[in-house]
Amino acid sequence: MLNIGLLGCGRIGVVHARSIFGIDNARVSAVADAFSEPAEALAAKTGAAVMDTDELIANDAVDAVVIGTPTDTHYDQIHAAAKAGKAIFCEKPVDMSADRIRDCIKVVEEAGVPFLTAFNRRFDPNFAHLQAQIANGAIGDVELVTIQSRDPSPPPISYIKSSGGLFRDMMIHDLDMARFLLGEEPTSIFARGSSLVDPEIGEAGDVDTAAVILTTDSGKICQISCSRRATYGYDQRIEVHGSGGMLRADNQLETTVEQATASGFNKAPAQHFFLERYEAAYRAEMLHFIEGVQGKAAISPNIHDGLRAQVLADAASQSQASGQPVAL
Repeated sequence: MLNIGLLGCGRIGVVHARSIFGIDNARVSAVADAFSEPAEALAAKTGAAVMDTDELIANDAVDAVVIGTPTDTHYDQIHAAAKAGKAIFCEKPVDMSADRIRDCIKVVEEAGVPFLTAFNRRFDPNFAHLQAQIANGAIGDVELVTIQSRDPSPPPISYIKSSGGLFRDMMIHDLDMARFLLGEEPTSIFARGSSLVDPEIGEAGDVDTAAVILTTDSGKICQISCSRRATYGYDQRIEVHGSGGMLRADNQLETTVEQATASGFNKAPAQHFFLERYEAAYRAEMLHFIEGVQGKAAISPNIHDGLRAQVLADAASQSQASGQPVAL
């Protein structure tokens, strides 16, 4: 039985606890949170012990930790968990600083502990199948990747101010997906951004509408568009065009029921937000981590993938500020 300690008992901690509950040979054995109420509530649901962070990491009965705390706490928790010999599952971003992620890589590799950077979209059944089809040569050589990612509404301004910006907070998932689908590392990036959804976001120094173009040495292109507003639900679409055809993954709708009348065809809206849209991805991601810790699979995405996505997000932010492409 793999004993897992959850660091952070908020929304994402509850999601991960639910995923672990449905997996054989693993359980939530301990939880920790800066606030006692969510920790006690999650402990009551899972049967886990409530500990403080240091106590949980040092506990010999805990085999692995899931880090779902605010990003500015990840650095210290990764260092402590690695030195304690714990396998680590860490929410994105690993850290807001690429240099600090490099410090984390050093301590993780010195300790030799398994590490997963939680880019859950790689585990979405549709996106994973699309990537597998690419790898199998179903559309020949990839030429153009198009990723569309739009939230139904922006988060609170208080969150925006501490998020690191749209490129590091929201688009970082899409930047990782670009690497996942292109099969090559991007060598240049060009970004544009605007504040069109909420003027307060612009006043906070961020953008809420953005587009990015990534290119590789061989000439492959990926275009990403992001928005903090989509009136029709959580918009998550991918299209990959290749020398032998095209692959596309469309939105997941609230229902598959379609109404046809003389006035046209009507479908349900897209699922509202990431918790329902990526529920299956969260389960598959956690299962992959647990199997990796148990030696049944090579863990991916790893901490190096977390660094590469952060470098891309930093470069996108730099490009948007300067108005010029950035070489990677």
